[in-house]
Amino acid sequence: MSARLAADRRLRPHGAATARRRPRLPRRLCWALSSIGVVLLAWVATTWVWPLVDPGRFPSPSDVYQAALQLSSGEGYAGGTLSAHVWQSSKLVLVGFAVASAVGVPLGLLMGWSRRAEALLNPTFLLLRPIPPLAWIPLAILWFGLGNTAKVFVIFFAAFVPAVINAYTGVRGIDRTLVAAARVHGASTPRLFAAVLVPGALPSIFTGLRLALQASWTTLVAAELVGALLGLGHVLVIASLDIYPGMILYAMVWVGIMGGLMTAALGWVERRVMPWRR
Repeated sequence: MSARLAADRRLRPHGAATARRRPRLPRRLCWALSSIGVVLLAWVATTWVWPLVDPGRFPSPSDVYQAALQLSSGEGYAGGTLSAHVWQSSKLVLVGFAVASAVGVPLGLLMGWSRRAEALLNPTFLLLRPIPPLAWIPLAILWFGLGNTAKVFVIFFAAFVPAVINAYTGVRGIDRTLVAAARVHGASTPRLFAAVLVPGALPSIFTGLRLALQASWTTLVAAELVGALLGLGHVLVIASLDIYPGMILYAMVWVGIMGGLMTAALGWVERRVMPWRR
């Protein structure tokens, strides 16, 4: 009997063995269900359990909806409509992130490859690395005033550090046997960078870019707390002064949405650059 069961199992198609498994929910459906659950929980907490949750401190979904209508209408809030605030914040993040990536990634690759470059540049980098990005805000205002340049400067430093560190780590993690083999086959230094070092360091580089993008959004909101005329951080400041918790929460939601969309776009680029990691 046991031999017959074993033969049946060998003859059974692979799909039949897995057909009885419980089907998994799509990831997007899980995200949608979790978001709906959070909204329902907030509605119950602010509507039915009102003695425990002060509406003046935590807004109900209806308060957030009213704030959304106001910000999206022609009247707007804090000097602009939703599209103007989102575009202003996104523009600053993209510029600061792009400049930090363009400078930080090559610098990290160079420091990871050349001992001389590391000895020359690493002391300065170690001096700048522990300084919080927000500590640059007073100096940025002193140098560039209250315009966009000061905010881009602060965002640059926030994204610069993770870009350098992860590019450096990616190069150091490459098997030196591959480098030696490329040298034996006559690869020049530019060819070595293009064919061995950059592809080998790409996973770590994209990890650093994700961290840099997250740091850019975090720093932008703080940078817009001072001297901004538009932007999601400016909305947060004005709403806090007006004691408008619905608007505060709605602006925070849009910070999360834009950060998530940019992270998804970066993931799309990563899948195109590294198709073997899909």
